[in-house]
Amino acid sequence: MRRIWLVFSQTVTVAVALLFVVLTFKPEWLPGGRVPLALPMPTLIQAAAPAAAASGAGGALSSFAGAAAQAAPAVVSIMATKTGANPHANVPGFEEFFGGGSRAQLGLGSGVIVSPEGYLLTNHHVVEGASEIEVQLTDGRSTTARVVGSDPETDIAVLKIELPGALPVMRLGDVRALRVGDPVLAIGNPFNVGQTVTAGIVSALDRTGAGSQFQNFIQTDAAINPGNSGGALVDAGGALVGINTAIFSRSGGSMGIGFAVPVDTARSVMEQLIAGGEVRRGWIGVEPRELTPELAESLALDAKSGVLIAGVLQNGPAAKAGLKPGDVVVQVGERPVRVASDLFAAVASLEPGKSAPVVVQRGKERVSLQVQVGNRSREARAR
Repeated sequence: MRRIWLVFSQTVTVAVALLFVVLTFKPEWLPGGRVPLALPMPTLIQAAAPAAAASGAGGALSSFAGAAAQAAPAVVSIMATKTGANPHANVPGFEEFFGGGSRAQLGLGSGVIVSPEGYLLTNHHVVEGASEIEVQLTDGRSTTARVVGSDPETDIAVLKIELPGALPVMRLGDVRALRVGDPVLAIGNPFNVGQTVTAGIVSALDRTGAGSQFQNFIQTDAAINPGNSGGALVDAGGALVGINTAIFSRSGGSMGIGFAVPVDTARSVMEQLIAGGEVRRGWIGVEPRELTPELAESLALDAKSGVLIAGVLQNGPAAKAGLKPGDVVVQVGERPVRVASDLFAAVASLEPGKSAPVVVQRGKERVSLQVQVGNRSREARAR
């Protein structure tokens, strides 16, 4: 009996030790993904409608100094130390000059303090793979930050810092109030020259094809350069409307085509990462294809708009609900579907585990199907 008890106690000890190691280093191996962190939810400050910028003779905009003064203190510089492979490590005879098989690489970016608890928004690509993250404020204070969570799909990461004294916090603006032509400022630390403010306008809204299937970007001609990633796009009142994330460039510098993640998307991602450690998105298991007039004519489809279903995953949510290749999706939930990006966004916004209506055009008949929504992040990890 004593021997059995000894074996049992040793087995339990080893199991607890293995669980501790997995929880610490590989929480995504556990069912359900990352273990939620016991963190307080952020206190977010919603801005009122933006005040008009100072006007000169004839009503022309003359200064954004007030907006910059309000917003700039909450924009920080981020230095992320990453360990990368040393390309010269295996060159015979040069080991003493180039060192071992890995070396530290310094990544530069920007971030925005959005709550007095010390939560920061930045880009996933700024902190991805970082072993150490240093944050520098404009008032001279600096500290290390830890990653609360990160979402590659939207290129948003949430950091947390601890510093004595009050932190400058940026108010959140209303993206729905933005119009094409509205003035905006981009604030960040381009090329590590120091905090820089550039001005431009909203060039376009709901811009797709800038690296994510699940969101629409704000396009601006305010200069965004390397180092601006994760910085703030603010309105004329100094409120945050976007997180600068990407540029279109042939030279590596600004060409007047920059993209920002809308602040409502960034806020939703942040709240989910803080509360549960991951972003849950809907998934139904279909392969979409844009429906062109030529394709509709060749397939003799009655639908003039929508997204053609080219394939359905066997035993996936769509297949179980009765969706078939050749169906044309015209609506998901309450959202109309006209192009593939509409379908991705509408499905991603659905809550996993719940049922949602999907309306399809099947021949001359319009059919409504109830789909039990899956969890896209979990399915992606399983593949």
